Amino acid sequence: MLRFALLVLLVANAGYLAWSQGWMATLGWMPEAQTEPYRLKQQVRPDVLSVVPTPPAATAPPAPASSSVSATEPVEEILPETTVCLQSENMDEAQSRKLQQILQQSDLPSTSWEMQSSAIAGRWMVYLGKFPNETALEKRRAELRTRKIGYDRAGGSLEPGLSLGRFSSEDAATRELGQMLNQGVRGARVVQERAPQTLYALRLSHATAAQRSILQRLQLSMGGKALRACAS
Repeated sequence: MLRFALLVLLVANAGYLAWSQGWMATLGWMPEAQTEPYRLKQQVRPDVLSVVPTPPAATAPPAPASSSVSATEPVEEILPETTVCLQSENMDEAQSRKLQQILQQSDLPSTSWEMQSSAIAGRWMVYLGKFPNETALEKRRAELRTRKIGYDRAGGSLEPGLSLGRFSSEDAATRELGQMLNQGVRGARVVQERAPQTLYALRLSHATAAQRSILQRLQLSMGGKALRACAS
């Protein structure tokens, strides 16, 4: 039985070999050829197929333009312009108006300068004088020293004369005069040493070199009022 099975296996192998190699083609026994026409027979409606072209590769973004300045080339540093704060001496209203007219006609920008005002309170004095001569003046000084009353020079247009006290209001000066009279001081009276007034000063908070040059040319128009660095 084993011999018979072996014989059948050998005959089957030989038959498969003959079939696969086409030796039995004359008998109509041969495998179908695996060629391109055979695969075309297996396609379903090949006429409706179309070839889709491959999309072009995405274009890389252009490289940034190189700077015109080389990394090793020195770059000049731009520094801010140096400015200074300048302010004039005080001037009265008439001087201030005249100077403003000149500044408005100059090359200075109107935003570069301003007129700052400050109110000056009046001042009153308990006053002795005017004396006709130095002898009369010295005689009253001796009298005041005897009474232990303080004094100093009146100054200005009130010379020769003596001040027994200066006050920011007329009422305060009048009260002091009453005390002087009670102490036996003869001939004293209250005078106004300085009237209340408003003073003005030109100020440039950020004056450039060009603006300072313009101010130098306008110095004669400022009535002798010098420009100085602003007080800190």
